[in-house]
Amino acid sequence: MDKASATRFCVSRTDLRGTRLLPDPDAPTARALAAGEARLRVRSFALTANNITYAAFGDKMRYWEFFPGGAEGWGCVPVWGFAEVVESRHEAVAPGQRVYGFLPMGQYLVVQPAHLSARGFMDGAAHRRELAAVYNQLVLCASDPAYDAALEGHQALLRPLFTTSFLIDDFMAEQAFHGAGQLLLSSASSKTAYGTAFCLAGRNSRPRVVGLTSGGNLDYTRSLGCYDEVLRYEDVQTLDPSRPTVYVDFAGDAALRRIIHDHFGARLRYSCSVGGSHWEALGGASGLPGPRPELFFAPAQAKKRSAAAPEGWGPAGFEARLAQAWSAFMQKVTAPGNPWLVVRTDRGALAVTAAYQKLLAGRCDPREGLMLAL
Repeated sequence: MDKASATRFCVSRTDLRGTRLLPDPDAPTARALAAGEARLRVRSFALTANNITYAAFGDKMRYWEFFPGGAEGWGCVPVWGFAEVVESRHEAVAPGQRVYGFLPMGQYLVVQPAHLSARGFMDGAAHRRELAAVYNQLVLCASDPAYDAALEGHQALLRPLFTTSFLIDDFMAEQAFHGAGQLLLSSASSKTAYGTAFCLAGRNSRPRVVGLTSGGNLDYTRSLGCYDEVLRYEDVQTLDPSRPTVYVDFAGDAALRRIIHDHFGARLRYSCSVGGSHWEALGGASGLPGPRPELFFAPAQAKKRSAAAPEGWGPAGFEARLAQAWSAFMQKVTAPGNPWLVVRTDRGALAVTAAYQKLLAGRCDPREGLMLAL
C-alpha cells in the first residue's frame, strides 16, 4: 500500500462489530514532522482477546485516547507490536531503528521521543502525558536482552499479557490470596489466564487453581497442565460452595459473575475483574452477594513494584524478576512437540478485518496467535 492510501483500522465505539478504514493521521502525506519528532512505520502487530478488552473498556480506561484522530464515534484499537523509525527530526533517534511497544492498529505513528536511554524512549506527546506511562514506553530491539528476532510473534502476542499475569500472581500472593483455598479463573484458555495459572503453579504454597472455559476449549486448556482442575462454565456449580474462593474474571461475563457470586456468597473472599473477552456479556456488578468486584489495573501494580524498597523491588529488580518468569514461561510455550502457541501471520486490510471479526466472535483457535500488518 502506498503512502497516499495509508490507513488505520478503526472500530465503532458503540458497537464493536462495526469497522472501517480511516486515513492515517500520521502518514507522511498527512503531516510533516516538527522538530524533535520521529515517524514510525508499523511493521507487525499482535491481535488477541486483550485487544477486545481494550476496545470494550475504551472509554472507561481511556484506551481510545492513545491514538486519536479518527472520525467522531470511531476509535483506533491499541495493539502491541514492532515498528521501524523511517524518518526523524530528533538527533538521538535514527532511521532504521526497530522498536517494540504500544502502537496503533495502522501503518504510521508520529512520536515525540522523551526520557531517552540505552533501552529506548517514551512518547512524550502531549495527549499521552496523563495516560499510564507503561503504555508509552518504546523499547529499542537492539538493546532489549529479551528480544529474539525469531520469536517476534511470541513477544508481541504474549509479553504484555504475561506481564499482566505476573502482576496478578504477585498481587494475589502479596494479599496472601485473601485467605482463600481456591482461585477460580474464567476464560481459562486465554493467554493472560493461563499465564497467571503458570505463575501460580510455580509457587510452593498456594491455593488450588481452577480454570473455567467453554466445552470447545476444554481439552486444550487441560493439556496445558498449569491448572489443578479445568471445568466447563456450566459445571461451576459442582464446586464446593463452602470453600473460601477468589474469583479472577478474565471473561467479563456478567451472567457468569452472578452465578459465581450467588454460588459462593460470603465464602467468596475476593472478586477481581481483569478482562472482557466475553464483551457482549459485559454488565454491571451492583447487587451481587459477597464482595464487590474490584478492577485489577496492571500498571498500578507495576508502578508499585518498580518503586524502591520496602514497597517495591526497584526498576532493575522488577525487570529481573519478570525476565526470569518470562524465560521459564517461554520454555513451556515453545516446547517442541506440544507448543502452547503457534504463530500465524497475515497482512492487508481484508485479512485484518477478517481476523478481528473472528476474534470478536470467539471463533479463534486458542493455540493460534495472530501477527498482522496493514
